[in-house]
Amino acid sequence: MSRISWKGGLRSAVALVAIFLLLPTLVVIPLSFTEGTLLRWPPRGFSLRWYETLLADPAWRDAALKSLEVALWTALAATVIGTSTALGLTRGRFRGRQLTSSLVLSPIVVPTVITAIGTYFVFVRLGITGTTAGLVLAHTVLALPLVVVSVTNSLRSFDRNLELAAASLGAGPLTTFFRVTLPLITPGVAASALFAFITSWDEIVVALFVTDPVVRTLPVVIFNQLRSGVDPTVAAAATLLILVTVIALGVALLARRRLKT
Repeated sequence: MSRISWKGGLRSAVALVAIFLLLPTLVVIPLSFTEGTLLRWPPRGFSLRWYETLLADPAWRDAALKSLEVALWTALAATVIGTSTALGLTRGRFRGRQLTSSLVLSPIVVPTVITAIGTYFVFVRLGITGTTAGLVLAHTVLALPLVVVSVTNSLRSFDRNLELAAASLGAGPLTTFFRVTLPLITPGVAASALFAFITSWDEIVVALFVTDPVVRTLPVVIFNQLRSGVDPTVAAAATLLILVTVIALGVALLARRRLKT
């Protein structure tokens, strides 16, 4: 009986923590449907006018499209580089492998603002601040550790006897990878790509340092709008960020579950 009570108390505590963390985010959603011109709680009436403003205003629309473009390119670059890196760290036997792994995973440990400052000074010297390519590169660095960790876990749970069987039948390394290894770890790779997409989609700290008034992502526009004045369009934009993030995260979790089964 005491064990059951302990489990029930633990579940209640976890539920309370989850509610505490999610409630401030969920409050934004009903505010985006208010009829009023100011953000007030509780929201007054129901209207889609702020979503119409979000879609009609070129600044908001361009920022959303830029965020989508950057996130897609980041997901592609981080997935390709991260999968190759994970394969090398898992299969390779070379000096400095642990050091290389630590360096690859360092963006998870280093505070984002420190990474942003360092990225800014490097990009200024390279002349790529305020460019889409520069932002994609910066976000790829942030997303790379997530891809490496996810793909590494997929490779470690992979039966290498299948690769040995393919090699014994005459398949080369590339053929073995594309015909045997990659199809079996595809759910893990797909989940990694979605995690990389999410990382870029709602990232703001690095974006504030490396963007300019021409190349701006949706989180940067939201931040600037909050500094100059608040209207419910901000809530609509934030709801769009939340919606896309939740969808991508849900698909990623389904892919990971498929890999486990």
